[in-house]
Amino acid sequence: MELTLNNLANIMTGCSVSKLETYLPFLNAAMEEGEIDTPLRQAMFLAQLGHESMSFRYMEEIASGAAYEGRKDLGNTHTGDGKRFKGRGPIQLTGRANYKAAGDALGVDFINSPEIAAFPEYGFRTAVWFWGTRNLNVPSDAGDIKTVTKKINGGLTGFDDRKARYAKAKKELGV
Repeated sequence: MELTLNNLANIMTGCSVSKLETYLPFLNAAMEEGEIDTPLRQAMFLAQLGHESMSFRYMEEIASGAAYEGRKDLGNTHTGDGKRFKGRGPIQLTGRANYKAAGDALGVDFINSPEIAAFPEYGFRTAVWFWGTRNLNVPSDAGDIKTVTKKINGGLTGFDDRKARYAKAKKELGV
C-alpha cells in the first residue's frame, strides 16, 4: 500500500505538510524496497520512525553526539566518531559501524559524508536497511511492538509514545 500525503499528515502531526510532501516519495520508495508493504508493517515502521525523529521534524539528532565518543559497541574507534556519526535519518542511524554497514549495503559513502544520512533520499533508505538487517517485518506482522522497540532502541525508551503512535498509525491505515 502506498501512503498518501493525507495518511502521512494524519500520522506525523506536528511536521509541516510541505516537509511531508518532500519526504513522501522517498518514504514510499524505501518502504517498497524493504517490503514494508502491508498496513500493519507500515504502521509499526511509521510509529518507530515517528518516535525517533519526532514526527520527521528532526532528521539529525539534536544532541552533539559527544556521548557516543569511544563507544566501541557502535564502532566509534576514531577520535571524533561520536559527533561525526551521531544519529541521523528518521531512525537515527548511529555509530561508525552502522554508517559503514549501511553505506556498503546501499552503495553510498557515509563514512566520508555522514551528514548525507540526514537527507531524505538516503535517510529513509538507511531506516529500511536498519529495519531489514534486524528482520523487523516478522515481529511487525505479529504486532509485537515491544520486540521492535528493543531492536531499534536497545531498550524500551519512549515505549508509551511508540505505542500511541502505533495505535494512531494503525487507525489511519485501517488496521
